[in-house]
Parts: sequence; structure tokens; C-alpha cells
Amino acid sequence: MILEFKNVSGISKEFKLKNISFSIEPGFITGITGKNGAGKTTLFHYIMEPEKNYTGDIIVGGKKLHEHHAELMNIIGYVSEDNRFFMEKTGKENVDLLSVFYLDFDTELFHDVMKRMKLSSMKELKNMSRGEYLKFQLAFAMAHKSKLYLLDEITGGMDPIFRKELYQMLQEILMEEDTAIVMTTHIKEEIEMRMDYVGVMEEGTLVSFQEVGGEPWTE
Repeated sequence: MILEFKNVSGISKEFKLKNISFSIEPGFITGITGKNGAGKTTLFHYIMEPEKNYTGDIIVGGKKLHEHHAELMNIIGYVSEDNRFFMEKTGKENVDLLSVFYLDFDTELFHDVMKRMKLSSMKELKNMSRGEYLKFQLAFAMAHKSKLYLLDEITGGMDPIFRKELYQMLQEILMEEDTAIVMTTHIKEEIEMRMDYVGVMEEGTLVSFQEVGGEPWTE
């Protein structure tokens, strides 16, 4: 398993999850869907934040996340409109500053992916459109050889042409060994056409988790 939630419940005063359990194997795209406020993004926050604001365990690549958080950030690629980099600096400058924090950052790969997406590495992040900023983050995540990609509502508002290209890139990513993608989305067509598995969130609870086209799983 590349990612496993074991009876995860929130302990903070903010919106929290309730007894979440599921597992994700490499080689697949998993969609997490639900209404706004259902808890989709909170799943990702629990993974990305170094503090353990939950009971239960989140396991990434066979290791407990809260015990190996800094190490596991090397293989987790997080792409979100709310993800903060150095906005006053260019994509290249961000890579120059941040690549040293990763064990296996491939600067050449970063620039190759940026060129493929027709995005200049010399553009300041503050001057990028929403779509360009998300593309930059995807290139950054690919460059540090992520094994678990967390993509938070990244396709909303994207033009259909790039959305198609994005999924082609994601399929190429999945060809890498032991790699999985988890996406939050509310776009029905994406779930039906692009996802291998889908989890449905309601009020902080995972009400179902199933293979797309398969029989639903519930606790």
C-alpha cells in the first residue's frame, strides 16, 4: 500500500474527520468527492501538516506518517491552489531555493516538464494564472520524484484541452514504480471516466469507497 488511513479521527477544534479508514495501492487514480465542507481537503491537510491533529494512523509507504513526516515529504507531491511557495520569485528561483530540501530533486526534469506545459520557469509565481500556478506545482512534484500525488481540485476551471493533456501526464506518472494519485474533485465526468476508485465524503465521514463501476464498500 502507498497510503492507508486507519481509524483516523480529528482532535482539533476545526472541522475534523470521523473514523476514516481506507487504503490505496500504487498504479491507480483515486478520486475523493463530496460537497464543499465534506472533509475532502482536510484529508490532505492531515497528511501535509507535521502536527498529528488526529487519532489513529496515516501510513505512507509502509511507515507511520507522524513518526517519519519530514522523510515522507520527499515522496509526497501536493498540488493545490492554496499551496504556498515564494510568490515574489520565479519558478526557477523557487527550485533553486527549495530543491536542497529534497533527497532526489531533478532540476532538469522540472524544466523539461515546464517546457512541455508551455510555461516559462522565469515567470514570477504571483504573475501566474491559477492554471499556470498549478502546472508549476505539478512540475515541482514530478521533479522530486513523488510517489504519492495529492491533487486538490486542480481541474476546476481548466480548459478541456489542458485537462486532457493533464490526464495523459498522470497516466505517464502512474507508469513509474509504486506511484499513486489521489484527487479531490466534484466533476462527475472525471469520476466516471478518469478514476479507478472513488471515495465519497459527507460531513467528515467516508460514507463509501469503491472501484469505479464496481460494488461499493462501506464500513
